[in-house]
Amino acid sequence: MRGACIDIGSNTTRLLVADYAGRRLTEVHQQRSFTRIGHGLAASGAIGEAKIAEVVAVVADQIAAAREHGAGTIRAVATAAIRRAANGPALVEAIAGHTGLAVEILSGEQEARLAFLGAAATLPVAPAGPLGVIDVGGGSTELVVGQAPDQVQWWASLDIGSGALTEHCLASDPPRVPELAVARHEVVSALGGLEPPAPALAVAVGGSATSLCRLAGPELDPDALARALAILTAAPAVAVAAAYAIDPQRARLLPAGLLILEAIADRLGAALTVGQGGIREGVLLEALTP
Repeated sequence: MRGACIDIGSNTTRLLVADYAGRRLTEVHQQRSFTRIGHGLAASGAIGEAKIAEVVAVVADQIAAAREHGAGTIRAVATAAIRRAANGPALVEAIAGHTGLAVEILSGEQEARLAFLGAAATLPVAPAGPLGVIDVGGGSTELVVGQAPDQVQWWASLDIGSGALTEHCLASDPPRVPELAVARHEVVSALGGLEPPAPALAVAVGGSATSLCRLAGPELDPDALARALAILTAAPAVAVAAAYAIDPQRARLLPAGLLILEAIADRLGAALTVGQGGIREGVLLEALTP
């Protein structure tokens, strides 16, 4: 059984086409576009007409790609920037009117649950104890602890993400030391008095974690994060992107994503393992499981 998920996020709009068999997904095709819906949203409160048209065109292209790759089921979800925007439903209506595809605007709780489901399903071996999943997005960060494969026991959705944090605090490229200090303070404030249960395994998913893996390896312990931050603060994003085969727009957002992951790892008291699945995989598992 083959299906597709289109995930309209604050930074990117992404397509995953995958086959489902034996409660496992096998990737067939991926596609990504940096649509940056969250950029400037805090100031305006609404998604601009030009941005809506851009996202509609991207989604239409991704639907065509999904069909070309044989997807029988196509599901679409939208996350933090769209649920916060005053006119988020207008984007959903524009996509439906142009393509016929219904888009579900996820709540923070739904984001957390789907990220956990997708991350747990793509682990090579389930942990013996609780699994922690951290999904740093452009406009929010979801933190979940539960039992694999699908039992969520604790979750939080934080109003902080790599795109928003970059806009608020990290104007320089590369970011300067005083900016990093302000950004760290903002992240700690967003975490507040959060006291998540201690996981046996903590998995980081999403674009920030995947890109950091290229700089620091699959285990994001304090030393690895410090090495990655040194790289990101030593050269402009375009140079880091070229050296590590990262999209330049992702490289520009990566210091913020790193700071969020660093603070959460510290709060959990655990190093983070970069995971292979997240929201898109979670959506497909729910859509394709009989």
